[in-house]
Amino acid sequence: MKKYIFITGGVLSSLGKGVTSAAIGSILESMGYKITLMKLDPYLNIDPGTMNPYQHGEVFVTEDGAETDLDLGHYERFTNAVMTKHNNTTSGKLYFNLLEKERRGAFLGATVQVIPHFTNEIKKSIEKVAENHDITLVEIGGTVGDIESLPFLEAIRQMGIENKKEDVMYIHLTYVPYIKVAGELKTKPSQHSVKELRAIGIQPDILIGRSEIPLPKDIKKKLSLFTNVDEDSVFSAPDLDIIYEIPLYFKKEGLDKAIAKHLNLEYKEPDLSKWKKIVSVLSKLEKEVDIGIVGKYVELKDAYKSINEALIHAQIPNKVKVNIHWINSEKINQENYQEVLKGLDGILVPGGFGDRGVEGKILTAKYARENNIPYFGICLGMQIAVIEFARSVAGLEGANSTEFNPFTPHPVIDIMPDQKNVDKKGGTMRLGAYKCTLKPGTKAYQIYGQPEISERHRHRYEFNPKYVPILEEKGLVVSGVYKARNLPEIIELPNHRWFIACQFHPEFKSKPFDPHPLFVSFVEASYKNRLDKIKNQT
Repeated sequence: MKKYIFITGGVLSSLGKGVTSAAIGSILESMGYKITLMKLDPYLNIDPGTMNPYQHGEVFVTEDGAETDLDLGHYERFTNAVMTKHNNTTSGKLYFNLLEKERRGAFLGATVQVIPHFTNEIKKSIEKVAENHDITLVEIGGTVGDIESLPFLEAIRQMGIENKKEDVMYIHLTYVPYIKVAGELKTKPSQHSVKELRAIGIQPDILIGRSEIPLPKDIKKKLSLFTNVDEDSVFSAPDLDIIYEIPLYFKKEGLDKAIAKHLNLEYKEPDLSKWKKIVSVLSKLEKEVDIGIVGKYVELKDAYKSINEALIHAQIPNKVKVNIHWINSEKINQENYQEVLKGLDGILVPGGFGDRGVEGKILTAKYARENNIPYFGICLGMQIAVIEFARSVAGLEGANSTEFNPFTPHPVIDIMPDQKNVDKKGGTMRLGAYKCTLKPGTKAYQIYGQPEISERHRHRYEFNPKYVPILEEKGLVVSGVYKARNLPEIIELPNHRWFIACQFHPEFKSKPFDPHPLFVSFVEASYKNRLDKIKNQT
């Protein structure tokens, strides 16, 4: 059995196609089907790895080291599917492959064209991902009507012809604006979006209307009439306070039965008990904790999407609501850092590139260390902690990363020898899953509860092993090491309430039904800090 579900978006972007696809995947998975998901991005970059986060949000890293669209994070958080480099492809990557074939003479003198050659590349990439899976959900990036996405739509149209009708399904997610002044929902934008889709030969089997409020029966009926979609195949997707409620809402709407009917699947009642438990806990949180995220992309929350979600996951076992305070590190300086950071129960410094806002982050690490406030450093956040410790505690004046100061007298963070002659930026960092051996008796070992772990990386610079003995002599503990190259992976301060920093990105492996232990422990420590502060004030 091999079934395909293609998800397109209409009217405007940022409707939530990724979350919608992931939620549908979770329902089908809970019905017992082996599913996978794929994102097709129309842009010409090979991958999003070299993009500024303000352009495209977070770059999600897979186990095998691919730099991918943030929607793959949704796919992994909602399901048990493991994403790979094949689960996200772009126009750039496919054209690159196509032109390499042309240069090798693979087309025997033929004129290479968008149809059929480029569309064939698209179909092959989809079919490769679909191998050994019952159902493959494919999200088409962008919005119907965009010029750059036309080849992708043409490819999935062809797949509808080349496969049995019961093996292919088209779901169109569209925007139904609610005009507050008039108190009305307007269907006209959705009508035009479907009209555009039908003009290129795709008739949606299911229509999902995104809006601020649920779609009433009369609006669904109107959408059905003007889009040629059966009325019982028009569904509502209103704004919800908790995104993990979406599978439950779709089940209530009957989306599971509509999909099973169209794809001629044996209907099995989905077991959504885990989602019910998650939503039940998250909707009843009474205790709370204030955590500051200090970074330079804070104006766009999607730049730290997986961190935000990992903190939400950590709320579940702790039963504590995390109030996130987004703090721009560029606005932190020697004069104001104590005022800016006071009142926080915990501080998290995430990853990033470049020297902009770095000194503000170093002051943040200093504040957390000196005031015994839980500090969680991730990737660059670990490097920041090492630099601050080297300067303030070990007395290494001018200690820095060679990324920020190539002439620093103490390169406590340095580029590794194998990276020094790399001139290409895309896909050349230390990427993907690496093993890390934990030191017994450390907090990291206690949190993970096992001697060896595997975590995902995305960075070019490392904690310079030459400086480990100097900093350890001053009290820093390296509690995790990548033994194959003797690279420090986790550091901690044993005399601190909770000061842990890691070179990897633990947020990429956190799920609502399996929260990452570092985030769980960090939130727990931050809440204990809050209680201690209250106790000391009384």
